[in-house]
Amino acid sequence: MPLLHQLRQLAVPFAGIEVTMDRETLHVRSLEPRAVVSSAVVGAGEDLIQDFFVLRVPRDYAGSNPANDLRRAAAALGLTRPLLGFMTAAPVDAPRIAVAERDGIRVLIIATVGLGNLCAAGLSPPAPRPAGTINLLILVNAPLTRGALVNAVITATEAKALALSARGLRTAEGWPASGTSTDAIAVASESKGSPLPYAGPVTLVGWLIGRCVHRVLWDLPDHGRDHYRPAARSLA
Repeated sequence: MPLLHQLRQLAVPFAGIEVTMDRETLHVRSLEPRAVVSSAVVGAGEDLIQDFFVLRVPRDYAGSNPANDLRRAAAALGLTRPLLGFMTAAPVDAPRIAVAERDGIRVLIIATVGLGNLCAAGLSPPAPRPAGTINLLILVNAPLTRGALVNAVITATEAKALALSARGLRTAEGWPASGTSTDAIAVASESKGSPLPYAGPVTLVGWLIGRCVHRVLWDLPDHGRDHYRPAARSLA
């Protein structure tokens, strides 16, 4: 698929992170390797990552090998080392961004949000669904243990479900939405130093993650449309 290479830079309030994008791609680059846990289409088994890549695809995308499509698109931009790769039908040139900091711990979330595919985990039956994905990239300026990285995924997922429910968003069947059927997430922490052992919702880092998830999912329209808007801010 053709890619547009007129890249623009997006300044983000997080040291060591660079963001570039065009209408088809979003590239988040860390100057240092980061410890990760992820459900990304590409790179979910990697432990250390510097490049995070989101490819926009058509709403009727039906590729037989999404991982290969992602790798080819990344290679076209010169990204050849291991990366985490996500896909979305949502625009990627205006990601939603939130940052929160307390006591020296800072969390940044970069998200692409599509809500045309809402589901309720455990209630929505298995079935093909329309396009719509919530991709969350969560960056933490402190090291986390492997267990804490998984903790962070749980915390972010709980916050996502709560945010959607609080907005009154429901599935086509009428259930309170917990997400979409194709959501993906990555948590990336510092890889050096003494790691934080936990990241549950009432730890400091977990609280910051939850606050940022709520921020990127606030002010969204009804689930029949998609909406994407930069929302960079710092929470006290």
